[in-house]
Amino acid sequence: MTLIKSISGIRGTIGGIAGNGLTPIDIVKFTAAYGSWVISKTNNKKIVLGRDARISGEMVNNLVIGTLQGLGIEVIDLGLSTTPTVEIAVPMENAGGGIILTASHNPKQWNALKLLNEKGEFISDADGKDVLEIAEKSEFAFADVDDLGKVVSNDTYLQKHIDIILALPLVDVEAIKAANFKIAIDCVNSTGGIFVPALLKALGVETVHELYCEPNGHFPHNPEPLPENLTEIAKVVQSKNADLGIVVDPDVDRLCFVCEDGSMFGEEYTLVAVADYILQNTPGNSVSNLSSTRALRDVTEKSGGTYNASAVGEVNVVNKMKATNAIIGGEGNGGIIYPELHYGRDALVGIALFLTHLAKFGKSISLLRKSYPEYYISKNKITLTPEMDIDALLVKVQEKYKDQPNSTIDGLKIEFDKEWVHLRRSNTEPIIRIYSEAGSETVAEGLATKIISDIKEILKLS
Repeated sequence: MTLIKSISGIRGTIGGIAGNGLTPIDIVKFTAAYGSWVISKTNNKKIVLGRDARISGEMVNNLVIGTLQGLGIEVIDLGLSTTPTVEIAVPMENAGGGIILTASHNPKQWNALKLLNEKGEFISDADGKDVLEIAEKSEFAFADVDDLGKVVSNDTYLQKHIDIILALPLVDVEAIKAANFKIAIDCVNSTGGIFVPALLKALGVETVHELYCEPNGHFPHNPEPLPENLTEIAKVVQSKNADLGIVVDPDVDRLCFVCEDGSMFGEEYTLVAVADYILQNTPGNSVSNLSSTRALRDVTEKSGGTYNASAVGEVNVVNKMKATNAIIGGEGNGGIIYPELHYGRDALVGIALFLTHLAKFGKSISLLRKSYPEYYISKNKITLTPEMDIDALLVKVQEKYKDQPNSTIDGLKIEFDKEWVHLRRSNTEPIIRIYSEAGSETVAEGLATKIISDIKEILKLS
């Protein structure tokens, strides 16, 4: 059993012993800590709640609602929803915060409490530490019987989310209708099965082949939208002669596409394509994290904008976007952040913008993919002994490559012209993750091999 308490929330596997898994006691404790923090920080006793469709969702939802009521907090319960929908609902409801019950791409035994501030954005590092400290002390002041919070069920935000997307100037419903797309979708039996078909209908897409759209939480395959997990939708796209396939993760904040020939568009290129469309129409700046493809920088600079990289993590991307006035950003895992709508990864707005782009492009999705710079990312790791000083090791690697442009805002990233390698320590285990990118698989893997060799040589000498 696993329980991970971090500044962004609490996640773990359902069951086991309190403190070692995501048990009812842990759920109540951390909900009480977060609710107490919201009251002290905002003096606002209203919190928006939503969940994905995973099997444990109802149980966790009931515990969270009861705990928040016990603190005297009014709960706006969206029921089965998506992460971006809850993010949008928080400011629209003038709430003090929001909780999304989802373990994102993790398997069915996992669940989590994702925590939002009053803007509907993930809480900051400092705020997360405050919540953890409150939980550690367990000094909660619960409400008297006459002051218990009420629960308001609200199922209007599916339509509200869609309406806001349709109202965006760069979403062209008429162009999408005219393209007469035939689309296959895989929603991994979670809430995308409710939201994605509704969005496509609103966008005028008449032919939708649904795969795993029943929101029952029984994931038919590993829910992370990686190529090895998407073999079935690739077959459906080909057998139905669909123009493309759309895949989302359980809480609908990650998005990837399948080309008409069954090949993968590549989740790294979801952001690249959407950013290309945005930047063509509204020139500006972009942001992604240090481990994302260089292709975003290429399309940004081509349009006259400036690209900036942030540390890994959605909160870090959002902070860098605000600091640089970026008009588009996100992560290479298929996460689109479009501030015109809100500062959060949103697969639904990504779908609408991508389909508009593809409709105006007027050719196949595979040809659109070929229009972008071709890069390949190699992902490796090296395991160290627990007592190893990883920070000191990274300093020595940096010294070896001191003549190359580098960044230390999150581990160490070294650039070699249009190639790069990014070394990050894991937060949970004694390993260094090594991501490298180049114009071919061979060169990217060769670059990773060279850095791993350097690390081993440094370790021998130390």
